[in-house]
Amino acid sequence: MTKSKKITLSASRDIPFNKLVLSDSNVRKIKAGVSIEELAKDIAQRTLLSSITVRPVLDDEGAETGMFEIPAGGRRYRALEWLVKQRRLNKTAPVPCIVRTEGLAEEDSLAENIQRAPLHPLDQFRAFRAMPEKGKSEEEIAAAFFVSVNVVKQRLKLAAVSATLLGAYAEEEMTLDQLMAFTVNPDHQRQEQVWEALRQHYLKQPYEIRRMLTEGAVRASDRRAQFVGLDNYVEAGGEVLRDLFQTDDSGWLQDAALLETMVTEKLNEDAEAIRAEGWHWIEVGTDFPYGHTYDLRRIRGEAEPMSEEEDKTYEALKAEYDKLEDDYAQADELPEEVDERLGEIETAMEALQNRPIRFEAEDYAIAGAFVSIDSAGDLRVERGYVRPEGEPAVEAEDGPDGEHVDPDDDDVVGDASDPVTDQDEDDDDDGTKPLSDRLVCELTVHRTMALRDALVNDPQLALLANLHAMVLQLFYRYGQHSCVEITPRSTQFGSQVPNLGEAPYVQSIDLGIETWAGNLPKQPEDLWDALTEWDSDSRDTLFAHCVAMTVNAVQEPHYRKPRQISHADVLASTLGLDMVKAGWTPTADSYLGRVTKAQILAAVRDAKGDKDADRIAGFKKPDMVEAAEELLAGTGWLPQPLRTAPLAEEPDEPEFEIVDDGEEAALQAAE
Repeated sequence: MTKSKKITLSASRDIPFNKLVLSDSNVRKIKAGVSIEELAKDIAQRTLLSSITVRPVLDDEGAETGMFEIPAGGRRYRALEWLVKQRRLNKTAPVPCIVRTEGLAEEDSLAENIQRAPLHPLDQFRAFRAMPEKGKSEEEIAAAFFVSVNVVKQRLKLAAVSATLLGAYAEEEMTLDQLMAFTVNPDHQRQEQVWEALRQHYLKQPYEIRRMLTEGAVRASDRRAQFVGLDNYVEAGGEVLRDLFQTDDSGWLQDAALLETMVTEKLNEDAEAIRAEGWHWIEVGTDFPYGHTYDLRRIRGEAEPMSEEEDKTYEALKAEYDKLEDDYAQADELPEEVDERLGEIETAMEALQNRPIRFEAEDYAIAGAFVSIDSAGDLRVERGYVRPEGEPAVEAEDGPDGEHVDPDDDDVVGDASDPVTDQDEDDDDDGTKPLSDRLVCELTVHRTMALRDALVNDPQLALLANLHAMVLQLFYRYGQHSCVEITPRSTQFGSQVPNLGEAPYVQSIDLGIETWAGNLPKQPEDLWDALTEWDSDSRDTLFAHCVAMTVNAVQEPHYRKPRQISHADVLASTLGLDMVKAGWTPTADSYLGRVTKAQILAAVRDAKGDKDADRIAGFKKPDMVEAAEELLAGTGWLPQPLRTAPLAEEPDEPEFEIVDDGEEAALQAAE
């Protein structure tokens, strides 16, 4: 057996920094990894941990010049050079080097970069975990490795995942994104259960892992969690699972029962303060279905006027605001302190303008309030609603024959189709008797027709009369005080659509109703005078709002109305309605959870293509819904009933050739 030759390692020696130069033979040309400055700071803290490979620089005759070039270790040299320029390292400081003389310089550089194996992330996580065990705080670790404390927390969190899962990650059975998803729940047993359940899946999406690990928990972004406050929940003994790798929320509340108890207690406590205002009834709930106030009459209170002192404060704030705006009108960017002051002034002015609402004593006696939580997690109080049974009784008046007549009922005498008879007339009467019903009817028919004719010639007044009739019907409970027999109907959809009130377009139309209702006079008999005083733009805007309130494009199974729906399509096309821009998105509640798996896959295929649809085809329905919701987000996909067809283009006018009868006859004979 041939005896192998012993290996001789390259000599190592300390070489002054100013005797080193970079070599053109270094194969690393592209910057990657830690920056030169970060590496320099690390060297300053821990000194140089790896020697630099060098080769002697020879003169033309092959003799050493005393200088050494660096084919491998250029980044370390640049870091040392940065420290020298910062005067933190002497230019003659000895640098540990490995001196090579055999082979090629390019070979040294290539071998060092290829043979050096990067540290596996799992080894990095475990190394970070060992440091706290040896007394290092998270802040000290962050400072030592020039990273943020949050990065340290993330790596420690990853290292704390079940050993079984870490082993799967080491064997490349799991991606880093999947491992990060498992950190939301520290329960190792639950982590392993979820991993086993997902191992048979073709896809193991991180969102699916998070969902399974947080089943039964409540998102911190939930309105109930926002209402009670996370700090209060934790102080009460509740646990919050936090995901250090997600920035869109603050985690999941684990104790749903505790949260419900806290919500109920806080709501009831807040409701007591509302009840103390003197309302006839109070109804409390986490949420009420959309349209819960439709059958109730709304009493609108009066805003408390500003006191003399408040008025002076408001004027002073406004003057300061206007002056600052004028002073910096030409500035490209506002100074930070000026911008901050303008914000403070705006907040103060809004607080003064947001006046408390005052109700009359008789209003409190018959009306009530709804107390709930709005979508942002704030207390929502809806005051001044009167239930039908709470309406005060209206005293009936005696009619001409002694019968009782409802003062709000204009139709008790009958309509124009009822027979009208003359009263007995006596030619010898002294003329003090009132006109007969028949004569009055005939005369007012003439007046009505003349009124119609006059209105035809005054379109603006016709619009006003129409608006008056519509507003009476849509905004007043007892508003039958118009001779214009136009009856708009605003269909109220109530609670038949889940979460309807949270849609942005619904909130917009509701805000408009609230705004107009607050600007209209309280009594219907005052409406005409009010509308005549408004400018035409305000009347036009209100008219558009009233017409919009009557639109009904709902397709109902028990009431098919193809022509009405066809007109709704034309109206949508004319308006250029885009439900995506309006704010509708395909979610589990709005669509995906309400259709079959085949329809879900058809939606994904339509929006994303066959590849994504095939990837989720084997999922169970709940998993498919969640996956589809994520895949469809931001695609602009809409189900067919929500799509708006473009307006049909007008056909070009056909060109006609005028021919006389004789010419036409000749043409026909020729054919």
